[in-house]
Parts: sequence; structure tokens; C-alpha cells
Amino acid sequence: MKLRFAPSPTGLMHVGNARLAVANALFARRHGGKFMLRIDDTDVERSKEEYVREIHKALEWFGFSWDEYMKQSDRMDRYAMAIERLKESGRLYPCFETKEELDFKRELRRRQNKPPLYDRAMLRLTPEQREAAEANGKVPHWRFKLSGREIRWDDLVMGQCRVKLTSISDPIMIKADGTVLYTLASVVDDLETDITHIIRGEDHVTNTGVQIDLIEALIGKPNTINFAHLPLLMDADGGKLSKRLGSVSLKELREDGLEAKAIVSYLARLGTSRDPQLLSVDELAKDYDLSTYSRSPARFDIQQMLILNKKCLHNMEFAEVKDRLPSSITEEFWNVVRPNLELLSEARYWWDLVHEDIIPEAAEEDKEYLQQALDSLPEDPWTEETWGQWTAKLKEVSGRKGKTLFHPLRMALTREEKGPEMKGLLPIMGRERVVRRLQEAVSR
Repeated sequence: MKLRFAPSPTGLMHVGNARLAVANALFARRHGGKFMLRIDDTDVERSKEEYVREIHKALEWFGFSWDEYMKQSDRMDRYAMAIERLKESGRLYPCFETKEELDFKRELRRRQNKPPLYDRAMLRLTPEQREAAEANGKVPHWRFKLSGREIRWDDLVMGQCRVKLTSISDPIMIKADGTVLYTLASVVDDLETDITHIIRGEDHVTNTGVQIDLIEALIGKPNTINFAHLPLLMDADGGKLSKRLGSVSLKELREDGLEAKAIVSYLARLGTSRDPQLLSVDELAKDYDLSTYSRSPARFDIQQMLILNKKCLHNMEFAEVKDRLPSSITEEFWNVVRPNLELLSEARYWWDLVHEDIIPEAAEEDKEYLQQALDSLPEDPWTEETWGQWTAKLKEVSGRKGKTLFHPLRMALTREEKGPEMKGLLPIMGRERVVRRLQEAVSR
């Protein structure tokens, strides 16, 4: 068994790409198969090396290694050989229409209430007409002549699939500038690298029908590659996934403080009958099963991913995150704030809030109480018991209890409605800073 993840380096890797990387890597690991990383960079103008590096970084961050690696830009000679075979067999034919001419034809067919299919006019071109076109400086693009049959396959997720090739225009395989397009390059690579399984999105179903026809034109026998098409993603409310959410890059998620383990755990179960669970890559691979996927679109809910991220952070020791935190943050502080973190980046926020000057918040009706708090403030040294001792005394002095006892103190000292336990924050703040904040809250 051999699978491949084949991103195009024309932008940052996003959650849609990541889901397919997770699916292919886990399926290969589950079955002891090989996992190939293939960079589909035939689009020379848009492909950038910086995006290739980000793809590598993202997969390594996830904990995925690859057994084989290739870039399509290194394989142009292999595509040229396949192109010649298809030309010789009559399955690739030159087309001299301009974009404007093709647009006119499509519009004309629409007005006639006909599907906007290519009319194969160039198949009727005589050798003399072709010579004349080339003599006039016209350079053709090349189309693949579809067989016109119905392509069927047993999809590992969608079940029985069928694509009627008569309802599809002969696809362009080579642009006029010589660029080999994805459909042809991908098929040549999949055949020559012995790919056995392709897992990709449901939006590729029609393309799979075309590619199976192309595979059989190249090898002269039935297709032997297994396909699995994952249903597309929707937002949490069941609507179309917005471009903003769907294109969230892994670089952004990493910089925002999401953990790779949380992302992989969420994406591995997204769209399946199983609830998301925080697991290692090996644990996820152990029972990864394509039959658990629903055939309906999956709902991508970033809040569910944040819940997993929160659980992940709560279980992480300081040594695991130290290198990704500001050097000033201590282990004591980490242990205090981690139960309240959703993102690692929030640790810096709480560190700054505790140590830098802030403008305290205090309701007018609480100022007398805050003065009582200032007058009752315990002397140094402070420990985790100090908070309990202080609030117990305040309860007696003020007659307050519950939220009216605790909430004004938290707001005056942190400006936040919620957060890490005050018994842990108080010793880190220190008596001098607490005095200063209470004084300012009372005087405002």
C-alpha cells in the first residue's frame, strides 16, 4: 500500500489541505503502507519555495514523516514521454481556438439551452488547416479525447460512484505555453510511483472519472488505484465554509498557539461517527477507518478544536512548552495559568497583565469594599494560602460573600471577569503591586 499527499505550493497550507494530509498519513500508518510527499509545482508562476518550506514544516509539526519525496518540476521529461504516447494514440489533439473564441462558443450553447461542452471542432481539422494555423503563428493547447463511456468505481467513502464522460468537455492537458496541467501530471506520477490509494476531497469526484479514463489510456488496462473522497467541509451552522475560515493557515494556527496534537486529533475524526478525542498520532492511526466517514458534508467547528487544544495545554508540563514561551515566564507561573489557557499565546497575555501596569476597574459601589480589602491586606510572605486568609477576613469585615466578595477583587487586580485562580496569581503579583492596584482602583 502506498499513499501520497500532493499539495501545490501556491499558498500557505490550510485546514482543508491539513485534513487530507492527516487522512493519507494515518491510513498509510494504520496499514503499514508508505507515505509520499509530492509537491505539485507545475504552476511555475505561482509556486514558491517559501510555501514548500511551510508544507514541510507543517507536516513535521504534525509528527508526519514521509518515505518518499518528489517535486513535479523535476519530472518534466516523464510528462513529455506520456504526452508523446497519447499523441501517437490519438488521445491528445491540438486546439487552436483562443480564449475569446471558446467563451463565445460557450455563451452560444447557453443561449441554445445546451450544456456548455466543448464541441470537438478541432478534431475535424485537416492537416492543411493545422499547417496553416501554425504558419500564422498560432500555438495550440492540447486536449485529452475522453472515451465517452461511463466510469464507475467503488469509492472507499462514497460507495458506488459513476461519472458520465459524455457530460464533460475534453479537458485541456497542456496549455499553449507548454505548461502541463494537474490532471495529466498527477496521473503520470501516480502510475510511475505505484500509488495504490488516493484520498482526497469530494470536489474531485468528476476529476477522478477523467483520470481513470486517462490512466487506462496510458497503461492499456483497467485502473487499479483505489479512491476515497472525503465529503466537503461546512461551517458549524451547516452553511458553506467561509473562505476566511476554510483558508485559515496552519502557520496562523501555530502562531496563535494551537497545538499540533489538538489539530490532528480534531481533523482525524472530523466527519466520522467518532467523537473527537485528544490522542497521539500512533493512537489515531491504530484504529483509523475510512468506513466511519459519513457521506454528508462535515461541519468544521473551530470551538471543538479549541476544546481539544485546551485539554492538550492543561496536560503539558513546563518543559514541553518552555522553548515557545517568553524567556521570562517561570514554571511556577505556567502551572498557575495553564488550567485556564485555550491558546498557548494567552500565557504571554497573563504574564504581561500580572507584571505590567494596568488601569484597574472598580464600580463606584465597590470602592468602600476595596478600601477595606486594602486595609486588611496580609503582610509578606505570601503563599497560595494568602488568598483564602485574606478573603476570609474580608468576609467578616464586609459581610459580603460569594460573587460580591470575590468579583470586585478580581476586577481591580486583573481587569478580567475570569482567569487563573487568584490564590495562584496573588503570590506572583506580590504585595507591592497589589497595594498599588487597589489604591488606584479606590482613587479612580
